[in-house]
Amino acid sequence: MTYCVAMRLNEGLVLVSDSRTNAGVDHIAVFRKLHIFGIDHERVLVIQSAGNLATSQAVITLLRQRIKQDEGRHLHNVGSLFEAASLVGDTLRDVLKKYKEQDMDFSCSLLLAGQIKGEEPQLYNIYPQGNFIVSTEDTPYFQIGESKYGKPILDRALDYKTSIEKALRCALISFDSTIRSNLSVGTPLDLLVYKKDSLLVPSGRRLHDDDPYWHMIRTHWSEGLKATLASLPPPPDNYWA
Repeated sequence: MTYCVAMRLNEGLVLVSDSRTNAGVDHIAVFRKLHIFGIDHERVLVIQSAGNLATSQAVITLLRQRIKQDEGRHLHNVGSLFEAASLVGDTLRDVLKKYKEQDMDFSCSLLLAGQIKGEEPQLYNIYPQGNFIVSTEDTPYFQIGESKYGKPILDRALDYKTSIEKALRCALISFDSTIRSNLSVGTPLDLLVYKKDSLLVPSGRRLHDDDPYWHMIRTHWSEGLKATLASLPPPPDNYWA
């Protein structure tokens, strides 16, 4: 399993993915699930993946090959993020056609975020069938993978006008909650922050367990929760009846 979250905010984009894959407790490995494309001053595109690893790797490889061959539509020549989402969805369908006769689940889910010059930043959730939806100001984030443990903090603390700095803290706390509750999600984490209209392809950052800020966030959040719980007034006597 995996967990990815992507946020489209007034200030830009925040994306975080874990990198753990497993086929049982004795087959755990690390694979990147956050993939960066783009051309400085023209476009920035980022894809996150969850689900079948072979499928997602095939999709990313095909997308990169098309850029290298520079023939037909590819992520470096499409005219809009909508076209990019259509291309990614079509590529996913093409890959899955090869497995349609096999009685196994080869599906994967993808998030596509970025900005092409002349457009606003956008975020798409691409379903295993290849269709997709776009993020709006009312729905400023998408999750794929093991999403339920990290969702409450995002619903409580995040909206479209949240600053990038606060949104990144929310994302990391969301991951801390998920990692504590599900062994199939784990570090290192790949994160990327993109500021609106910069049109510079970011390199991103990888967080390991010994990263000082990541360790501080996890510790403070845990201690803060315990302190808040301790400070709440006790229930009335009739709650014990």
